[in-house]
Amino acid sequence: MIEASGLTKRFGPTTAVDQVTFTVRPGIVTGFLGPNGAGKSTTMRMVMGLDRPTAGSVTVNGRPYAEHRTPLAEVGALLEAKAMHPGRSARQHLLALAATHGIPARRVDEVIELTGLQPVARKRVGGFSLGMGQRLGIATALLGDPRTLILDEPVNGLDPEGVLWVRNLARHLASEGRTVFLSSHLMSEVALTADHVIVIGKGRILADTPVRDLVDGASRRTVRVRTPGAAALAAAVRRAGGTAVEQPAQADGPAEARRAEAGLLEVSGLDAAVVGELALTHGLALHELTPVRSTLEDAYMELTADSVEYRTERTGPAAPPDGEPARPTTPQPEGAPR
Repeated sequence: MIEASGLTKRFGPTTAVDQVTFTVRPGIVTGFLGPNGAGKSTTMRMVMGLDRPTAGSVTVNGRPYAEHRTPLAEVGALLEAKAMHPGRSARQHLLALAATHGIPARRVDEVIELTGLQPVARKRVGGFSLGMGQRLGIATALLGDPRTLILDEPVNGLDPEGVLWVRNLARHLASEGRTVFLSSHLMSEVALTADHVIVIGKGRILADTPVRDLVDGASRRTVRVRTPGAAALAAAVRRAGGTAVEQPAQADGPAEARRAEAGLLEVSGLDAAVVGELALTHGLALHELTPVRSTLEDAYMELTADSVEYRTERTGPAAPPDGEPARPTTPQPEGAPR
């Protein structure tokens, strides 16, 4: 279990973490979410005793990390996958850690097999790909068979098979009664992996709730409807107390694609069953009737809208100067310098 109380960290005039209080419980996977610069990494570093809090406290399994006599058996952490000697092999790196913490060498072979590092175990770490570096970082975190796992962006650089492996590993470890605390920018992956989420923005806790509750609390619940009688159905929806917004067809692209999008409505205020009954009552054919619920990403974006460090104001092409052809533009990713 991880318990933070009034946790605060200031760097000069900047408050990176501001009076944060939360509990990460065993037996479930807890996701730690927030925009760039929100304070996630600083919080995790304070949990691991790498940064000293300006105020407040944080304990792991009942005491500060530095006070544990066998820290690797209490907490395994992946904070920086490449923080290891590049000239050592993966096996040498793990053996050195095992020797300094009284861990038998057979455990090294176990975590190498568990993380799929057998083919590169005797290769130098400096030549590892990002994905293999992540696997070695996870192997290091698992070396002491700890009761608590802290994983910062564990799927970074992994291929789809590796992402699935991390997901299953995290859930398996939680099922054994361990505490699993992980951060990620992949909302879809957190939605599949985590049971509970803590969302931080500008150094403060914005949400501390089960994933399902966060998603259910988001505002977007609509029904996607496609029908040749879009105008008639829209009028019926409004009379029934709902709202219906016609979605514009594509302005370009193949004619078949434009026809497929014609007659598309986004209905809110009524569920899919009611919309279907309205269409039947008015003799309208339905080509599509799809309930659209908010995703974790929708809920997260809504919650952190005022907490992002960098914001993309425009995603379409800018108007070209007179006499110049329009040029395609690429939306600027969040966190990129502007």
